Amino acid sequence: MPEPAGGAQESPFRSARSPRDEPPQFVLPLVVHIERASPPSRTDALETAARAVLVMLSDPRAQGDGPWAQAVRDWQDGRIRKVVRRARGAEWRRAQALDGITVTGASAEVQVFPPVPLDGWPKDLARLQVSGTVLDDPQPPPDADPDTPTLWISPHVDMTAGKAMAQAGHGAQLAWWDLSETERTAWHAAGFPLSVRTADPARWHRLTTSGLPVVRDAGFTEIAPGDTVAVEGHHRVADLKATGRP
Repeated sequence: MPEPAGGAQESPFRSARSPRDEPPQFVLPLVVHIERASPPSRTDALETAARAVLVMLSDPRAQGDGPWAQAVRDWQDGRIRKVVRRARGAEWRRAQALDGITVTGASAEVQVFPPVPLDGWPKDLARLQVSGTVLDDPQPPPDADPDTPTLWISPHVDMTAGKAMAQAGHGAQLAWWDLSETERTAWHAAGFPLSVRTADPARWHRLTTSGLPVVRDAGFTEIAPGDTVAVEGHHRVADLKATGRP
């Protein structure tokens, strides 16, 4: 499937009917580890979820003739759905036993799994909670790193942490699609550094009128259709240094 540019009208995140609605629909499952006594910070969870999407897209198993490649192609042929569920204790351990990848941040752990049919979730994932995932930042996050991509969250949309994690994942995917193979390789080698921050209204207006990739959520869950994430600075990855971090 040709990969759409971030601002293309055929964006899989838009609500208008399109040929993407015709094939069977798949979803990318993500699971965030949230223990009652030690939940991750919200910003770190959003950034870790975004990196988890990039880790999946770049994994050799998701490319070519890899064991996950057909599922990824089927997913990208339809709507690009992502659903974030939460797990703790035994639930988390059962999820880790499934075929997937665990990505860690400063305080967050997120598992990403190969896409599954919309109504065909593995039992140990289907039983996990989706709605009501709420996380906070104990302290205001620092300024976004000016040397790496920034995924800017709309200041006009109120989202749970789970919904915002999915939107950050959409933004990371738009950035990935908009890069050359050389830039993708550099970003991967650097460990997919990025920032997720909420834009102030003035910045948001500038971002969304500058021709940058913007996620327009289709409004299937939690929020009305509208712009949720703007991607800035993703071509900076060409200058990043390799770290060896997956």
